[in-house]
Amino acid sequence: MSELPSDYHRRLPYGERLSAAPLLGHPFFPFEQVTVAPLAELTLPEPPRAGAPGGAECPTCVEPTKDAVWGDEQWLLKVFGPTGLPLVALLVSREHYRLDTLPAELTATLGPVLQRVAGAVGRIDGVGRTHINRWGDGSEHFHMWFQARPVGMMQLRGAGIAFWNDMLPNVPEAEFAANKRTVAAALGEGGGSVLPGAQ
Repeated sequence: MSELPSDYHRRLPYGERLSAAPLLGHPFFPFEQVTVAPLAELTLPEPPRAGAPGGAECPTCVEPTKDAVWGDEQWLLKVFGPTGLPLVALLVSREHYRLDTLPAELTATLGPVLQRVAGAVGRIDGVGRTHINRWGDGSEHFHMWFQARPVGMMQLRGAGIAFWNDMLPNVPEAEFAANKRTVAAALGEGGGSVLPGAQ
């Protein structure tokens, strides 16, 4: 490997398996035992994200409303599935921005739209909380994830909810479609448009 970029990088044990012991026994970790993959070598320079120069074609720019259930001039809410949770949704900016490059006028709408989406997801029958997560190295569009935690399923709290979503049996198609309609209709009450993906 060429010169590593920082002291942080230089002290890591690349090629070795790290211990999962700090995770095991934690009430929100969904596994009783786990084997951690060896820590991969760095990829430098990092590959461009979808929509960035040299990257793959941007799916949101090609088909802006594909999978979208609601939108306004600035934001789209996309829903993929069915999933193991009652609903998993992705809020994306219509334009290419990162969190650190969001214009002030768009940033000012972020808090209210997060609150609206969380409330809309909470209207789904049997949902106890809406978990909001921010990760995403796949696209140039700023995006945040919304995951519907079923009421009473306290084991699904925390970051492990994403693992549970992959492991739980998928919601039946008809129920999933009804959940999408519930969220889209709730958002439509406050402005913006219900989009064809809600059907």
